[in-house]
Amino acid sequence: MTRTFCIANQKGGVGKTTTAVSLAACFARAGACVLLVDLDPQCNATSGLGFTPTARHPLAFLDESIHKTIQKSSERLDLLPGCRSFSDIERMASAQDPAYFNKIARQLSRETQGYDYVLIDCPPSLGPLTQAALAWSNEVLTPIQCEYFAMEGLVQMIELIGKAMNRPNRSLEYGGVVLTMCDPSLELTFEVEKEVRDFFGDVVFKTTIPRDVALAEAPSHGKSILDYAPRSRGARAYVELCLEVMERV
Repeated sequence: MTRTFCIANQKGGVGKTTTAVSLAACFARAGACVLLVDLDPQCNATSGLGFTPTARHPLAFLDESIHKTIQKSSERLDLLPGCRSFSDIERMASAQDPAYFNKIARQLSRETQGYDYVLIDCPPSLGPLTQAALAWSNEVLTPIQCEYFAMEGLVQMIELIGKAMNRPNRSLEYGGVVLTMCDPSLELTFEVEKEVRDFFGDVVFKTTIPRDVALAEAPSHGKSILDYAPRSRGARAYVELCLEVMERV
């Protein structure tokens, strides 16, 4: 059965896209067949793997197969590239009809058969695109930056996830919280980590993602952290996170 992850946080700059790309690369390196879906209009997941955003977004046209737009990043990692077309983004964002989202969910489910993991990189918002991604997924991962503003707005994110989990015929589960940009030399990191773990409990992954310049540099080279700096702290952390995610079945 395909595990479809929604990587979401309404706050930008928390390592959401880095987590989506890095986990996808780790799953693929572990031997799984993986599809990364770039749903963020900024298209950072697309450019971060060395590809160019598409002229039209394949998910905006339900009568066409998404397979002809899928790009192969590696032997086991495929990418459904993002799109900066405002007309297509608005078309998807304005389609609030549950039947529309259900149709896309069925199409994605049908056309992603054969993949072990599908990861959807969401825009940093609580808008319709994020809500749609939650409707299409069966697990949600929330990256949280180790800073005091990390908890800001998180209540609204939890409420949105809760609503998605309570929808009829939905099997969405809270996959977990990922602590990112952790700096063990700062007392602030320990304080925020304690606060987040006290609040979420076992939902928080044991693995934390450190601040690592290699993670920031990798996208500019169009590579995942595993291809750019496989021996870096960031690469090791995402490998460990990947193993944790795979164990949470």
